[in-house]
Amino acid sequence: MYHKAYGIIETLAPLHVGASAGEETGNLNLIFRDQFTQTGIIPGSSLRGRFRADMRQSGKGDRADDWYGNDTRNRAPGSEEQTTEGIVKFEYASLLWLPVFCPGQPIVRVSCPRLLKRYQKLAGLPPHTFTPHSFYGKKDRPKLFFNLGFIRLHDRADTNLKNYMPPEIADGEDYLLVVVDDTEMAMIHDMALYRQSRVALSETQKTVDGKAFFNVEALPEGCVLTFPIALRKTFQEQTISWDDYLRDSDFEKSKEVYLGGLESVGFGRTQVTLNQASKA
Repeated sequence: MYHKAYGIIETLAPLHVGASAGEETGNLNLIFRDQFTQTGIIPGSSLRGRFRADMRQSGKGDRADDWYGNDTRNRAPGSEEQTTEGIVKFEYASLLWLPVFCPGQPIVRVSCPRLLKRYQKLAGLPPHTFTPHSFYGKKDRPKLFFNLGFIRLHDRADTNLKNYMPPEIADGEDYLLVVVDDTEMAMIHDMALYRQSRVALSETQKTVDGKAFFNVEALPEGCVLTFPIALRKTFQEQTISWDDYLRDSDFEKSKEVYLGGLESVGFGRTQVTLNQASKA
């Protein structure tokens, strides 16, 4: 009934996808989080909206309503035009690898069994048991020191973890992959987030204009996220192919896409690749 595919997102700049601050958070603009691991996500609606907008800007706007569903926000007054089901479906993007600062090491990318198993299902990889504090890559010492403590790594590397770094991201980079427990991931995630304070200044002097002060958090540069895609095989009695969608959306190869908010001040630049899921 559906073609199954998945997307890979690499953040090339801090990425903020969230909501405005609430009373419980003061003036801190938080990112959206997964309810179980408390790690950053990108909602499927945000991905769908960005992909639709890019298709319209590429000159193929006449196909956008077919692929993503009829958008009635700009319909003529009195029109009875209704929303329609789109051909392509998006789910939320979850973290696969999170870069974390660790003194004395190259970039350490951290994940946990729950996040790795989601990618395993999306990419059609063979089943594998992920053991907390296992690793793959070059390590300089048996312990990794973080801001809030240390993790003692296993003596031997889990070579299967190299299959969980998407090939379009690896590119020969010297990296260290580390698996932590699901219960440890939230704390490490909050430690690794990019945070910035922003203000609006008075027109006449360098002081904050009224209450125009807020903090924003974002996923850091170098994150790897993944999300599932489903594509209907038929639409209006016509056969739909995966290649048709790649051609219309200009995703026949990976490309830069801006996601989230605060794009004008350096946030949201990503590299996105779409892959058809393995049938194995």
